[in-house]
Amino acid sequence: MRHRKRVKKLGRTASHRRALLRNLVTELFRHERITTTLPKAKAMRRFAEHMITFAKRGTLHARRQVLRFVQDKKVVRKLFDTLAARYAERNGGYTRVIKLSKYRVGDAAPMAVIELVDAEIAAKPVKEKSKGT
Repeated sequence: MRHRKRVKKLGRTASHRRALLRNLVTELFRHERITTTLPKAKAMRRFAEHMITFAKRGTLHARRQVLRFVQDKKVVRKLFDTLAARYAERNGGYTRVIKLSKYRVGDAAPMAVIELVDAEIAAKPVKEKSKGT
């Protein structure tokens, strides 16, 4: 029985799962919105929220704890300078998981978008269709 087991294994070994979640969290903080599978989004949400909580503390020890997980100094700088200030008044709930209606083509995995709440995401420009005359 798997009662009270918190970790979602995601079909990977422990080291592979840790590397996957570290990369996903880093890219989430870099882009503020990423598209991934629903189980991965739900698993990484926990770590992303924990990193933002560390950033809100703003201490050197908290920065070193985040650097152990994120390992990209530019992303950690963004996390501590801009994202921590953005969520200073919020007590948790920094991420949002939105289920997409589409499934991945290769294996029909349910897809989701995970984004930071109150994110300032630049919209991608819409390409105009050229008429082939």
